Amino acid sequence: MVTKQDVLDEYDVQALEESDNIELTDEKLENGSKGQLIKVAGQLRDRRNDLNQMASERASKRDDLNAKTREKVDEAQEHREKRDELNEQVQEHKESRNELNAKANELFDKVEQMKSELELDDGKDIEELQEEIEQLEFRQQTEVLSTEDERELIEKIEDKREELSEKKEKVDDSGELEELIEEAEEVRSEASQHHQKVTELADEAQEHHNQMIEAYREADDIRDEADAMHELFVEAQEAADRHHEDFVRVQKRLRELDKQEEQEREDERAEEREAAKEEAEEIYQKFKEGETLDTEDLMKLQKTGLL
Repeated sequence: MVTKQDVLDEYDVQALEESDNIELTDEKLENGSKGQLIKVAGQLRDRRNDLNQMASERASKRDDLNAKTREKVDEAQEHREKRDELNEQVQEHKESRNELNAKANELFDKVEQMKSELELDDGKDIEELQEEIEQLEFRQQTEVLSTEDERELIEKIEDKREELSEKKEKVDDSGELEELIEEAEEVRSEASQHHQKVTELADEAQEHHNQMIEAYREADDIRDEADAMHELFVEAQEAADRHHEDFVRVQKRLRELDKQEEQEREDERAEEREAAKEEAEEIYQKFKEGETLDTEDLMKLQKTGLL
């Protein structure tokens, strides 16, 4: 079973260190100062970008492994098709071999039947008779025999020669038998050739079968690595997504703080305007009562529109 650590080591993939992740608590988000939150936002952004890069690298390696898996599956399929093609040829040659063997058997049966009809199977065959005659003649030439023994030997040789002559005469008179034997042997030879092809093609088909099995095994191993790499991709992508979500939350909180600050400034300005108006009205009242105003008082009246 391929583990995530296996592919980290095998493909030199950077490991995801949990200690490098940025944690954003609700307390920090709600109570952190603007400066603290700006710093956290930068950390979240940088970590998110690093994790997205990590996820991209892992996705690329996963895609490469998936491509290699498909290549191995295609290779296995090619071996399967070649094996099946060869097995079809094996079957064809088997059928031809069996048909030819059956035909050869029929022909050899006819040969035996014809020999029986010609009585060629009675006694010894031509080759045996020729060998026996040669042995008897050699004995006659090399051994010192009595007149009676030599006469018996000569008679035996003559009997063998006569038997051989009869055999040869029968064979000579049976040209059809020789043709039949030749045809049967040719058919048997052709059947043997088909049998040889059966053996060769079957061996080749077995080799493609073995290569198919090996390619499928390699495809399974690479697919397991691709699956483990995908898990690593998901791990990095989910971490990147979490950091992005937290980054967005911090940005939203910073906008809220900006609005609060703006509202506070607006309230402060409104209070200042109200105070200035009240002071200007008091000055204006003094002016109406005949008091002399200095330059600063006049400027305050002009600023509030009372002069």
